[in-house]
Amino acid sequence: MITFAICDDEPLMARELAGHLAGYMKEKSTTDYSVSSFSNGCALLESGGSFDVIFLDIQMEQPDGMETAKLLRQRGDHSLLIFVTVLKECVFDSFQVEAFDYLLKPLDSVRFKQTMNRVLRSLEQRAAEDIVIQRGTGCEVVLLSDIVYCEVLGRKIYLHKSDGTVSDYYDKLEDLERRVDGRFFKCHRSYLVNLDYVRGCQDGQVLLSQGERIPASRLRERELTQALLRYMKERGI
Repeated sequence: MITFAICDDEPLMARELAGHLAGYMKEKSTTDYSVSSFSNGCALLESGGSFDVIFLDIQMEQPDGMETAKLLRQRGDHSLLIFVTVLKECVFDSFQVEAFDYLLKPLDSVRFKQTMNRVLRSLEQRAAEDIVIQRGTGCEVVLLSDIVYCEVLGRKIYLHKSDGTVSDYYDKLEDLERRVDGRFFKCHRSYLVNLDYVRGCQDGQVLLSQGERIPASRLRERELTQALLRYMKERGI
């Protein structure tokens, strides 16, 4: 089930966007999806919903779309954010909240399909990316997208996840590094960090989206910044 949210204070625009979305999903013969509509940022934030994709208007009463996006990111939301607006000049602000794409009003059907093609590819990639860890006599499947950072203490690896839980198991950080993908960066000899959650690096510390800080080697700070910029560019952010 793919979950979409549309947040726009113009009912006609919200219906038009929903129509484009329905047409696209029908063309793809996909019926396993849902669409929730919200007339303002507060309604979206207060819904407590978890969405795969959020179409977000920028020009709304406070909190406007950009502020709503910032609040979503601050609480650890990793939805694919797609801004829909008439404001071309806001495109650079979208980098701050890791927007997936930026659509201009009036909607262009070709451009919309291109964006949606990328959305489906990204969601498929997310769903396929996980690791299986051995815990005692059992095992656990952990999505890479859920891992904020990995820490090694003694002979154990601790996977710190976005929901606040921690999974631990016996392994070497070097072996784990070979199993994860390019979104993970070794910022310290004892830490791997998921670049999706990095918000900055300063004075030997990596600032994470939920306010946590983990150590970064002084020699790796510049490399971390470069890796983050490359990663954002690859994702088209």
